[in-house]
Amino acid sequence: MNNNVGDHIRLVERSPRGKLIIAGCTPATYLARPIVARLKEELADDGSDRPLPYLENIDFHFSDSEIGVRLDTDVSGCDVFLLQALYDPHDEHSVSENYLALCIAARTFREWGAHKITAMLPYLAYARQDKPTRFQREPTTARLMADLAITSGIDRLVTWHPHYQQIHGFYSGIPVDVLEAQDYYEDLFAVYRGRKDVVLVAPDVGASKFVTHLGHALDLKVAIASKYHPEQEQTEITQIIGDLADKRVAIIVDDMMSSGGTIFAAVQKLVEEYGIAEVLIAVSHNLCTDKAFGRLIELQENYHLQHLYVTNSIPQTDAFHQLPFVTIHDISDTLVKTIKRIHYDRL
Repeated sequence: MNNNVGDHIRLVERSPRGKLIIAGCTPATYLARPIVARLKEELADDGSDRPLPYLENIDFHFSDSEIGVRLDTDVSGCDVFLLQALYDPHDEHSVSENYLALCIAARTFREWGAHKITAMLPYLAYARQDKPTRFQREPTTARLMADLAITSGIDRLVTWHPHYQQIHGFYSGIPVDVLEAQDYYEDLFAVYRGRKDVVLVAPDVGASKFVTHLGHALDLKVAIASKYHPEQEQTEITQIIGDLADKRVAIIVDDMMSSGGTIFAAVQKLVEEYGIAEVLIAVSHNLCTDKAFGRLIELQENYHLQHLYVTNSIPQTDAFHQLPFVTIHDISDTLVKTIKRIHYDRL
């Protein structure tokens, strides 16, 4: 989905989808509030005094830890945009609990007459479980989670740079809007366009297609790291495929960083075996783990890491905010444009 079309849509227009409502489960408050503030600002700029209902922290827990959802306003016939942060490193609740809260919230809106329910999940959890591990008896859990979302009443999904591209097939029967990250990365690294001493690196085969397209757009050479896992949570880079001759700067781009093991191993090999003198890392989803934090510090101190670019698709911890070499890109503006385009059917 093109992320720029919503710039000139005026909220004062009437929508056949019904009255606009923004709702958020508790972990998504950090994104929902700036989105609502931006939408209200646009209404005011257009001279409208039309209210914009915002249902905040609609989920709660009973004493036995059961999840409940309660709405404090009538939602009959409304166009609901339901935000949830499935992973929150600040929160004691698990990804699975947050996913269940999303589904219960969607069912609540459905049972109380909402016309449309769009789930906005910047980070789509369980996306890595899109197929069984080779030679292992595992389920396709990503498909199960899609089934749960659809059964709960969600009739549209919006997500940012998901781990797997076959997401549309899993959510068969409902529209899926994948917010493309390529435009963001093109702007971010435009200063390196066409430079012969710069190489874009995919840290594994899974990232290779995205990085190849980005390399074509930026007129940069691309290299792909080949990895394997000797043990769980351990990564070895066997080789880096591509022309690295006379390359001084490596830009590593991936959809997510969990423990940081793959990226750490790739940077080590680039510096030690290929003489890379400057490393930049960009990931769309940073899970803010302690392991990744420690590895990034080591890369910055010993392996020429100059900068890390992440987004707030996941709420970032204070520790990452305080790192001087980290920039956190706010995606709320992209989500605002997407809400307007869907609400007014301008896709």
